[in-house]
Amino acid sequence: MTKLSSWFVVDRADLVAGISVAGLMLPEAVAYAGIAGLPPHRAILAGIAGCLVYAIFGRSRFAIVSPTSSSAAILAATLAVVPGDTTIKAGLATVAVALAGILFVIAGALRLGGITGFISRPVLRGFALGLAITIILHQLPILVGVPVQGSNILTYAAALFGAILQWNPISVIVGIVALAALLLLKRLPGIPGAFLVLVAGIFASYLFGVEGHGVKLVGPIEILPQWPSLPEANWTAYSRLVQFTVPLVLILFAESWGTMRALALRYGETLEVNRELGALGAANIASAVVQGMPVGAGFSAGFASEAAGAKTRATTVFAAIGLAILIACAEPLVALLPEPVLAAVVIAALTHALDPSPILRLRRLHRDFYVAVGAAVGVLAFGVLNGMLLAIALSLAAMMHRLASPHVARLGRLNNGHDFVDVSRHDDASEIPGIAIWRPGETLFFGNADTIFGEILSGSRNEAGLQAAILSLEESSDIDSTAMDALMEFDSAMQRAGLRVQFARVHDRVRDLMTVAGMVDVDKRCSFSVDDAVAAVMAAVEPVPKP
Repeated sequence: MTKLSSWFVVDRADLVAGISVAGLMLPEAVAYAGIAGLPPHRAILAGIAGCLVYAIFGRSRFAIVSPTSSSAAILAATLAVVPGDTTIKAGLATVAVALAGILFVIAGALRLGGITGFISRPVLRGFALGLAITIILHQLPILVGVPVQGSNILTYAAALFGAILQWNPISVIVGIVALAALLLLKRLPGIPGAFLVLVAGIFASYLFGVEGHGVKLVGPIEILPQWPSLPEANWTAYSRLVQFTVPLVLILFAESWGTMRALALRYGETLEVNRELGALGAANIASAVVQGMPVGAGFSAGFASEAAGAKTRATTVFAAIGLAILIACAEPLVALLPEPVLAAVVIAALTHALDPSPILRLRRLHRDFYVAVGAAVGVLAFGVLNGMLLAIALSLAAMMHRLASPHVARLGRLNNGHDFVDVSRHDDASEIPGIAIWRPGETLFFGNADTIFGEILSGSRNEAGLQAAILSLEESSDIDSTAMDALMEFDSAMQRAGLRVQFARVHDRVRDLMTVAGMVDVDKRCSFSVDDAVAAVMAAVEPVPKP
C-alpha cells in the first residue's frame, strides 16, 4: 500500500469517527448548556472552538475537548453564588472560562502537572458518582415534563416524586423510549447511537406533533458569536468568581487527564501532562473568545471517539466541522428536538458513573473507601463545589493520617540470610540478641518524627538485655529540619540510656544533612544495608549470648 493510500485510509476512518462524535456532541452540548443555565449556542461554539484548538496543541487522538457534565454543573454552582442579574452572570461565565484557560496555561508553563495528584482516584470516583446522581435527578423533571424546585437534593427529589400525578405521560414515554434506545445502541460499537436517537426524536416530533401534547421542544438556536466584554459586576462578584475558578480547573483537568491517560495507556501511547495542561488552556481561552463554556476531554465523548475508530487527532477536527455543519444546515430540524430526548442523552452518558463496583472494590481493599463515599455524599448534601472541596479535604486528611501514624516494624533476619523482614509478618524471621532493628513505614517528616522516635525509644528502654538499636531509614529519601532535630534528640536520649544507635539504608541526602547538623561519626554509624549495620554493631559492642 502506498503512502498516499495509507493516508487516505486514515483520513476516511477519522472522518467517520468525527461524524459519529458530532452526532453525540450536539445533543450533549444543548443539554449541558441547560445544566449551566446558559443558551445552547454557547456550548455548541465552545465545542467547535475547543476541538479545533486542541487539535493544534494537544496530543491525544481520542480527546474530544468540549463542554462536559461536570464542568457544566460546577459552572452552574459557581454562577449561583455570584451576585448579579442574568446578563451579568452570562458575562461572568465568559470570564470564568477565560480565567480557567489562563490558569491552565500558567500551570503548564510552570510544569505543575502534578496538581492532579491532589485529587485522588477515590475522590474522583466518589465525586463522579455523586455528580452523576445529582445531574440525572435534575434531568428527570425535563424527562417527565414537570418543573421542580428544591433547596437540596432531598427536597428536590421529594418535590419531583410528589408531583407524580402531574407528570406528562407523553413526555415520559418519549424520554423512556429514547433512553432505552440509547442504552441498547451503546452495546453496538461504531454506531452513533446519540445521533440516531436525535434524528428519530426530530422525526417523531414532526410526525406526531408532540408539542401539541405538552412536550417541550428545544426551539430555535441562534448562533450569534460576539466579542467578549467584561460585565459590569462589582468586586464581590469577581472575587467569588476567582475563588471558585480554581476548583473548576482542578476537577476539569482531573477528568480530562483521567480520560486521556486511560485511553493512551490502553494503546501503549504516551502523553506529556504539562503539554496537555497548555492545550486545555488554549482550548478554554478560545472558548472564552467565542463566549462559550468551560471545555475538557469528557469521559463520554472520549470513549465514543475510541469506539468510533479514531486514528489521529484529525477526528476532533472532523467532529468540530461536523458539528458546525450540523447546526448550520439542520438548525430548523434541531428546533423540533423534544427536550425529553436531550434529558435521555445526558442520563445515558452518565450511566457509566453509576457503577458502584470501583467504590466497592475500595472496601475490599480496605483503602480509601470512606474517602470515596464522603466525596459522593458531600456532592449530594452540600452541592458540587462544596462537595468537591470536602472530597479533596478528606483525601488530604487520609494521606496525613497515614503519614502521621505509620507502622514501625521490628525486623529480624530471614532464614539466617542477608534479608531482614518484619518479624510480626514472618514466623521464620529471628531477632538478633541484644540488638533491636526498627523500620518506620513512612518517610520521616515534621508530622510523625516525634511519634515514631517516641515509640522506638519507649520500646528500646523497656527491653531487658538490649545493647543497641538499628534504625532503618529506607523510606526516607530526604527529611525536613524538624525531623532532623527529632532524630538528633532521639540519638542523644538513646545514648543517655546506654544504647548505641546505628543507621541502616541511609540515603545520601539524609547522610549529608546529618553531617551538616553536627551528628558525630556519621560515616561510621551509617550503613548501606541492615546486614552491614548488624555487623557494625556486633563489632562495636560485646555480643549477647543466645538464650
